[in-house]
Amino acid sequence: MGQGSTAGPDDTAGFFAPVHRALAEPILLAGAPRALTIVNGTLAGAIGLGLRLWLAGLAIWAIGHALSVWAARRDPQFVDVARRHLKYPTWVRP
Repeated sequence: MGQGSTAGPDDTAGFFAPVHRALAEPILLAGAPRALTIVNGTLAGAIGLGLRLWLAGLAIWAIGHALSVWAARRDPQFVDVARRHLKYPTWVRP
């Protein structure tokens, strides 16, 4: 290995493939997971516009978005983790 080589001990010479950031980072919309933001906005819009409860719809959106942004800052994959958690039973027979 010469000076200035970026190959580490586990790297094979000549085989280097950079990974773009977009492939490794989760897709966030306004700081929250995209799917959860769309569901939250749709629910708040249905309550605010459909039922004409403007303040309730706005409150649901603001609280839901704030909670999802807080959770995404702690763990950007929290929606996938919660789905996986709900898939398994709470008690497994021996």
